[in-house]
Amino acid sequence: MMKDSVLDPQGQAVRRALNGLGHKTIAEVRQGKCFEIDFAEGTPRAVAEPELRVLAEDVLSNPVIEDYKIEFIDS
Repeated sequence: MMKDSVLDPQGQAVRRALNGLGHKTIAEVRQGKCFEIDFAEGTPRAVAEPELRVLAEDVLSNPVIEDYKIEFIDS
């Protein structure tokens, strides 16, 4: 997601469109990107989590303008 201090014109356009469609209670929309990453079966979380943090910081996001969040979903 873009940091709160960074202008998000795409999110603003979506908010205006939603308001125009009658969804007047929508005050703000922030647009972002999502990656779903599966690890090899048997990979312990203690290995996966630090690897994901490195990927998020160094490869998948621009830390100057974006924040990231890592979620683990066990299936």
